[in-house]
Amino acid sequence: MANKPTSPPARKGGADAVPSGRIKQIMMVAGILRKQNPRALPIVAAAGLGVLAISVVVGIFTGLIAYFAPLGVLAGATAAMILFSRFAQSAQYAAIEGQPGAAAAILENMRGGWTVTPAVSANRSLDVVHRAVGKPGVVLVGEGSPTRLPSLLAAEKKRVARVAYDVPIYDYQVGSSEGQIPIRKLQRTIMRLPRNLKGPAVADLNYRLKALPQSLQAPKGPLPKTGRMPKPPRPRMR
Repeated sequence: MANKPTSPPARKGGADAVPSGRIKQIMMVAGILRKQNPRALPIVAAAGLGVLAISVVVGIFTGLIAYFAPLGVLAGATAAMILFSRFAQSAQYAAIEGQPGAAAAILENMRGGWTVTPAVSANRSLDVVHRAVGKPGVVLVGEGSPTRLPSLLAAEKKRVARVAYDVPIYDYQVGSSEGQIPIRKLQRTIMRLPRNLKGPAVADLNYRLKALPQSLQAPKGPLPKTGRMPKPPRPRMR
């Protein structure tokens, strides 16, 4: 009599791997948050337990404890997760603040169908301009010295205006100096811009911007003081 084929063993991956991966990610973020802000996790726990306690008390006084207790658990968990995500976002901003490319990282994680091109313009002093295109129009974000960035942003704004026509062009400087906005306020500032374009207009704008020639980057290394290329050494005559 033929033996029936045994069923294949259940895979360890799949749906079970997703929750475990999220739990590991939450634990990792909690560890980072504990180091940067020791009061964050106690505040998150107190908020969740506080909402649960209020729901239980209301349920006892109204005689609907069976209804308010599960509702309190859900509401408490939601309040705790909202606070946890806020603290985690603040910790992320604190970790990347002042580092090169921090503004580009914020732009690339924005929601709303943005097309981000990092470092569309730069100079030898490591000042850089990033470009984001979306429904508000064109947003130029500069990182670097507040004395050198205005000219760099103005040049890039003039270059974009050749193909953007009547599209609004916004420019910002990211930093801690006067006239600059902190990195933690960059996304909030851009998301509050008015929606001036629709989907087809944004796609057409991206197509026109791709046709722009790349801005010239400064060559690496020191330039000769005379502005001429150094001559190669002459061969010795025997």
